[in-house]
Amino acid sequence: MDYDNDGWMDIHLVNSGKCDFLNPNPPLRNTLYHNNRDGTFTDVTEKAGVLGGGYGMGVAVGDYDKDGWPDLYVTQYGRSILYHNNGDGTFTDMTEKAGVAAPGWASSAVDNDGWMDLFVANDAVANFLFVNKHNRQFEDAALEAGVAYSQNGRERSGMGVDSGDFDRDGWQDLFVTNVDQEMYSIYRNNHDLSFEDQAGPMGLGRLTRLMSGWGVKFFDYDNDGSVDLFIANGHPDDQIESHSSHVSYKEPLLLFHNNGRTLEDVSTTAGPAFTQSFAARGMAIGDFNNDGAVDVLVAINDGPPLLLKNVAALENHWLGVRLIGRKSNPDAIGATITWQAGDLKRSKLKVGGGSYLSSHDPREVLGIGKRAKIDTL
Repeated sequence: MDYDNDGWMDIHLVNSGKCDFLNPNPPLRNTLYHNNRDGTFTDVTEKAGVLGGGYGMGVAVGDYDKDGWPDLYVTQYGRSILYHNNGDGTFTDMTEKAGVAAPGWASSAVDNDGWMDLFVANDAVANFLFVNKHNRQFEDAALEAGVAYSQNGRERSGMGVDSGDFDRDGWQDLFVTNVDQEMYSIYRNNHDLSFEDQAGPMGLGRLTRLMSGWGVKFFDYDNDGSVDLFIANGHPDDQIESHSSHVSYKEPLLLFHNNGRTLEDVSTTAGPAFTQSFAARGMAIGDFNNDGAVDVLVAINDGPPLLLKNVAALENHWLGVRLIGRKSNPDAIGATITWQAGDLKRSKLKVGGGSYLSSHDPREVLGIGKRAKIDTL
């Protein structure tokens, strides 16, 4: 993110340290690095006022009050923190005043009225859906919206989360990964501040019941113009196989293709990496070789990362864009991108969060399938 609006990307690092459930507020600190524009960075954490101090799990970036400066929502055990960007290189903790003082695990942006909302997936407690009230305050509407609990009314162990318009109706849907026995959730947006979990009807519930998911991302891996879904999995307990015959520590990656009707599991034909099992955790997407096919990087617990080169999009056409805000925040988080190529018309929301302990390539790749050109953008 470019927190000081100088046109150079800065880095905010959330430090988790060693997990200690007996001490939800260990002596840890987050770090904000300012880009010096010469290939180096300066630690400005204390000056900026974003030390944090809890067991941090992730961060979402967005301009929640539309003042043109990117704000931070840091999820952590004990107390998540909403930092308001003051526009002078410093931030103010607005957590209690804004009504978002709660523990959290992973967060993503949800929006359809021009004001950024927040969805937070939680571990062993209800999820949160903080709806922006347009006055620098939020209201938790998760229970009424149907995203707080499972369909059986139980808390789940939400780990990864992402938002995207998988059914192409112009509204942000949600995906949440949970741990084994809980099933993952894909929440379809009903356009009325409510959601419906489609994991059962789509077969995702049955497929993921014995899995534990972490990194997750909606993106168009084959550039046909529709968002697909990638999930990184692995059980949190490396001794699980000693006391369970149905669950394994290392689990396969999952890839779902959007065929226009549903998300179809294509993992078995997606490449050699999908025939293996991993203790996967974080997952980020980005076009590392600049060929227009978005690639995937997966963090492996106690192992080297896995870089997957995308060769599935090579025959489809695309346009790569980098959004630069002029009146808005410079990263253009919260902008809606709409493009049309012949009979194909698509839109997507530029978000600044999602997945699990990961940050993605800020550029956007707009797929158009076999069509030769984009007519309008």
